[in-house]
Amino acid sequence: MRDVASGDRFLAAFHAGEHKAIEEAYREHVKRVIAAARRLVGPIDAETIAHDVFYRLLERSEMRQSFQGGNLAAWLTQVAVRAAVDDLRKRRRETEPTTVEQSTIIDDEIEAKLLVNRFRHDVLAPEDEALFDARFINRLPQREAAELLGIPRSTLVYQEQRIREQLERFVVES
Repeated sequence: MRDVASGDRFLAAFHAGEHKAIEEAYREHVKRVIAAARRLVGPIDAETIAHDVFYRLLERSEMRQSFQGGNLAAWLTQVAVRAAVDDLRKRRRETEPTTVEQSTIIDDEIEAKLLVNRFRHDVLAPEDEALFDARFINRLPQREAAELLGIPRSTLVYQEQRIREQLERFVVES
């Protein structure tokens, strides 16, 4: 973690577009940016989006200026999610002519993915991510998920119920 003075120096260098500062941000955060985009667009497109995000940081001063300090990882994650959503919308417009109803369905699907992404980031404990992916994202049966995770099925059922309750509260509050 940076002290205040080095944080101020980094922010000034970042805003100025110094390659060293952008490279430092890239090295520290590229995996997180890829992971955020991957949840929406898949692994190959996520890497493309991540590299585009960092390229735009190098090229566009207004983008760098929009980061006012604080948690760079969280800011980059949001930038990546927005870029992934834009990419999804663009690809869908290009591949299929859509009616207003189809566009609404697509937007609802994207909103649902964003909600799941926010739940992961804001609520889900890191130790629950593998179970969440197995049961809620990949929809594995409980037996297969328990085997995959190497835990008794009864433990999986308990943990799944706890996650389900957290998810329900999160969705209702959102």
